[in-house]
Amino acid sequence: MGRIVDRLLLFVYSLTIGTLSAAAIVGASGLLTDTSEVYLDLSQPAWLQLAIIIVAAVVFLISLRMFILSIKRDSSAMTSIDQRTEFGDIKISLETIENVSLKAAARVRGTKDLKARIRAIDSGLDITIRAVVDGETSIPEMTAEVQRNVKEYVQDITGIPVSLVSVYVANIVQTQTFKARVE
Repeated sequence: MGRIVDRLLLFVYSLTIGTLSAAAIVGASGLLTDTSEVYLDLSQPAWLQLAIIIVAAVVFLISLRMFILSIKRDSSAMTSIDQRTEFGDIKISLETIENVSLKAAARVRGTKDLKARIRAIDSGLDITIRAVVDGETSIPEMTAEVQRNVKEYVQDITGIPVSLVSVYVANIVQTQTFKARVE
């Protein structure tokens, strides 16, 4: 409810400021006056009129941007995947799917420091797993196992088809080796 009120206030504010700045541009440029009076109007210096027009134009552009933001649909509004069954509706949050993906990826030996990013696309889920590996396991074999485990586990647990599982190997774990000191 708070977001709707915020958007409504932003809409009204940007519309008001945009109208006022457009009026300032028209007034300072003399577009509404007779053209002969514009050339003979020496009451305001030209630099002041130009400054008013520039400032009003900048304010108008900012208010236009705020207006667009107030009417634009929020792309982060889709925080869940909705499914309809014969018994009713099911909503599964993207955070839940992320945690299920991380649980499946953590089962693979050699993976450390896992992070996941979930995107819902028309053909299913697009899952990206970021991992740090131990460096002792074959990376191609390990990543293929991560992809297989994540896809199967997410599909089994959520019932949502997984179209793509990408694995990004960010680094390998640096093991500390201690050399014996000889005295």
